[in-house]
Amino acid sequence: MYEKSIELLNLAVADEIQAVHQYMYFHFHCDNQGYDLLSSLFRKTAIEEMSHVEYIAERILFLKGDVEMIAKSNPNKLHDVKDMLKQSLSMEEESIKDYNSSIIACTTHSDSVTRKLFEQLVMDEERHMNQFDTELENLKKFGEQYLALQSIERSKTLATQTGVKQTGI
Repeated sequence: MYEKSIELLNLAVADEIQAVHQYMYFHFHCDNQGYDLLSSLFRKTAIEEMSHVEYIAERILFLKGDVEMIAKSNPNKLHDVKDMLKQSLSMEEESIKDYNSSIIACTTHSDSVTRKLFEQLVMDEERHMNQFDTELENLKKFGEQYLALQSIERSKTLATQTGVKQTGI
């Protein structure tokens, strides 16, 4: 009865895992370049995408399905911030499109709970899309100065700290 929902949910798992991998990759590289605000945005978004995987997996298991933990592909190895933001915006737009299609399919198959889950995912992805769009606009408006300010802020913070940075290892 819920085979179509399980199929759509597993496609969403693949999409969300791909997003986690991509955003963590961007987080690492922005952190390495000293862009703390962007690094934090990518990290926070990746964590939210991990939560999506959990919600989706819980629904799949409730429907007596099996969770397929396979990402769509490997992360794109982008190092330019503008390219990272464009890629992120594109990923969110694609997710919104796919999840809206899933909403229609769930409605057709009388699965209102899964439909509501996809509706929540769309709202979250729209928020992410807005955040990435805002950052792209800031980059257009302020240019490289926008990134330089983030890097300078990190340098000021590091200069006032004592001791070495903890890596967590």
